[in-house]
Amino acid sequence: MLNPVIGTKRNKPPFRYDIVGSFLRPDDLKDARLQYEQGEITADQLAVIEYEEIAQLVEKQKALGLQVITDGEFHRSWWHLDFFLGIQGTQKIYLNQGTGGQDSKTRTESFQIVDKISFANHPMLAHFHELQQLSGDRIAKMTIPSPALFHFVEHYNGNDVYSDQEELFTDIIAVYQQAIQAFYDAGCRYLQLDDTTWGTLCSGRHRVHLRSRGLDPDQLAEDYVRLINESIAHRPEDMTIALHVCRGNLRSTWFAAGGYEPIAETLFAHAQVDAFFLEYDNERSGGFEPLRFVKDQFVVLGLVTTKHGGLESKEMLKARIAEAAQVVDLNQLCLSTQCGFASTEEGNMLTEEEQWDKIRLVIETANEVWTQNGS
Repeated sequence: MLNPVIGTKRNKPPFRYDIVGSFLRPDDLKDARLQYEQGEITADQLAVIEYEEIAQLVEKQKALGLQVITDGEFHRSWWHLDFFLGIQGTQKIYLNQGTGGQDSKTRTESFQIVDKISFANHPMLAHFHELQQLSGDRIAKMTIPSPALFHFVEHYNGNDVYSDQEELFTDIIAVYQQAIQAFYDAGCRYLQLDDTTWGTLCSGRHRVHLRSRGLDPDQLAEDYVRLINESIAHRPEDMTIALHVCRGNLRSTWFAAGGYEPIAETLFAHAQVDAFFLEYDNERSGGFEPLRFVKDQFVVLGLVTTKHGGLESKEMLKARIAEAAQVVDLNQLCLSTQCGFASTEEGNMLTEEEQWDKIRLVIETANEVWTQNGS
C-alpha cells in the first residue's frame, strides 16, 4: 500500500489534482467514427484521425499543468465494453434492438461469455503504448473496468460456458492478473479500475431488486472485494492502482443514488487498492462519514461534477474538503471531477470549453488547499 506523504508535495499518483480519464470527443473524431461505420473510411484511416486527436488532447492536458494524462478514451465507444470485448471468449450482444440510430445502439450493447475467457493480444495494450509515447515527462494513466463489473454484467447476461461460479471467479482473476502485468510491461505505472457495481450496491432500490432476484447484496460486496484483491495481488510495488466508484454517467444521467454506508466497511476497510476515486458532487452520494473505514489509502474526492457546465465555487469546494478532512486526514485527500466527461462517445451535456474550465477549477482549488497546508 502507499503511505501518505506528510508535509511534502505529492510526486506520485494519485495527485492532489487528478483526473478520472474520459474527455469529450471532438466533432472531427465523431464524424470520422460515423464515416467508418458507414464504410466511407478504413480502420487505418480512422486510427490516424484518432491518433491526431489524442495527440492534441495530450498537449491540452500538459498545457493546463496536469501531472497525469489520459488518451481521453478516444479509441473507445464505451468506457467498459471495449475492454470486455477485447477479452478472449466474449462477444457483443444487443439487449434490445430498439429502433436503431446512434443513441439506441450505444444504450443497448453489452457482452456475453461464449467460451473460456483469457487475456491475449488485447488492443488496448497498443492504445496505452501510443499514449506512453505521447506523454513525455507526464504520467500516462490507463483506465479499465473492474473485475467486479465484469462479473456483475456477466451475471445479468448469463452464459452457457461456466456452470461453476468458482471456476468463473478463478478465470476472471487470471484474466485481470495477466492484464495488469501486460499493462505494466507496456510501461503503465498508474491504473484505474472503473466500477459502477459499488454505486449499485449503495442504492436502496437496487439492493431490493437484487434480493428479489435471489442475490444478497452484502455477499456480492464481499465477493467483489475478493475479486479485486486477488486480481491486483501480484501488481508490482511501483504500480499505483485506484478504484473509481460511479453511479452512472451516460450523457449526464445517473442510475443509482445512495450514500456509501451500505458498502463502506466491506469496501474501504478491505479493498487493497491504493486509492479510491469517489463521487461526491451532490446529495446522491451522501456524506463523508463512511470514509471512517479508510485505512492508509488515498481518497480522491470527486466534488466537481461533469454532468453540467456550471462551475462550483472554490469556497464551497474548500469547505467540503475541510469537512472530509474531519474523517480522513487531509494528507490522504486529493481532488478531481466526480467522473469522466464522456463515459461513451456521445459525451456529457456540456461544452469542451466548460470541460476545461472544470479541470482548471480542480487544479486551482487543489493548489490553494494543499499549498497552504504544505503538501
